[in-house]
Amino acid sequence: MEDTKHIKISEFNYPLPDERIAKFPLATRDQSKLLVYRHGEVSEDVFTSLPQYLESGELMIFNNTKVIQARLHFRKETGALIEVFCLEPVQPNDYVLNFQQTRQCSWLCMIGNLKKWKEGTLSRTVDVKGKQIVLSATRGECRGTSHWIDFSWDDDTITFADLLEVVGELPIPPYLNRETQESDKETYQTVYSKIKGSVAAPTAGLHFTERVLAALDERGIDREELTLHVGAGTFRPVKSEEIEGHEMHTEYISVSKSTIEKLIAHNGKAIAVGTTSVRTLESLYYIGVLINHNPDATQDELHVQQWMPYEDKNELTPVEALQQILDYLNRHEMEALHSSTQIIIAPGYTYKIVKKMVTNFHQPQSTLLLLVSAFVKGNWRKIYDYALGHYFRFLSYGDSSLLIP
Repeated sequence: MEDTKHIKISEFNYPLPDERIAKFPLATRDQSKLLVYRHGEVSEDVFTSLPQYLESGELMIFNNTKVIQARLHFRKETGALIEVFCLEPVQPNDYVLNFQQTRQCSWLCMIGNLKKWKEGTLSRTVDVKGKQIVLSATRGECRGTSHWIDFSWDDDTITFADLLEVVGELPIPPYLNRETQESDKETYQTVYSKIKGSVAAPTAGLHFTERVLAALDERGIDREELTLHVGAGTFRPVKSEEIEGHEMHTEYISVSKSTIEKLIAHNGKAIAVGTTSVRTLESLYYIGVLINHNPDATQDELHVQQWMPYEDKNELTPVEALQQILDYLNRHEMEALHSSTQIIIAPGYTYKIVKKMVTNFHQPQSTLLLLVSAFVKGNWRKIYDYALGHYFRFLSYGDSSLLIP
């Protein structure tokens, strides 16, 4: 563990010219380039060819989270524009319940132009479903870099979800350096997105189209979905010299009983679509370990701490860990596991469940690059040098890669 904690983030830097960051997606999602890394060798293809690199009978796992229109803008009487960026629900703290609230709810939010909003309540009038609604935001306590915000509105037939649809703006990544456009509402969601809650897309999934999914089915690839709501922390740069000083953000996960059963049937092995699916699948192993140590744990106690994987508690096989979760769900008559994770995956980590990975190209000095490096046994430079040398497009709207260590 000490070796991993002392990794210097500066060793995960590479030159990324601005023109290599894809500002917009391709017109046809599945025509992006696909870098294929297999057992140390690198080649390239087009994304529609993905199924032919996979084996019949394998299990592929997708994150079905949906990006919410999380950015709200208010104007003070002085004319100052204040941005309120919803990060996670606090009252009620369940996403689904929060979106269903009428009249009021509370979120932890990041505030843009905070110095201009010293106190008081911000309000704006909006037209929702043919009604004039006054939406107000009141600032509460500060929690680290975010603030508790109480939202209220004067109509009990309008839900918070209804308001976000009208007032909210889709939060595209900050490094695109452009305004959100109408087209982003469609292109910055995966075709299989269902469960609202993310403030950033699970971008590896943006390449999939109905025809690629049909080709996977034809190839005999099993498909399952889980949910990890991507937090804004995914963009937070590592500011500490060593990764020990970087605190991972908490993300909320939901995995159905049937997906756990499917994973067990596949001997605890999966192909992960995106780093969010990777973090969820690998966290499942440690949730199984936690249940093994404390069979009566509440779901809140099944939180995976940042450094847990590097402590010597990994005595279970992946199937045994998954079986612990399945038994737990059966005991409590639950159809899904709801938990949270702060897992950091970096060189020194041993992957438990994920055997292949589909992912985009990540920012220099990011925790996502650490995750990829751990997967390809430190061979990330070979992959990124190839991508830079062969005009691959980078980051959220960029091209894709299939990694098979």
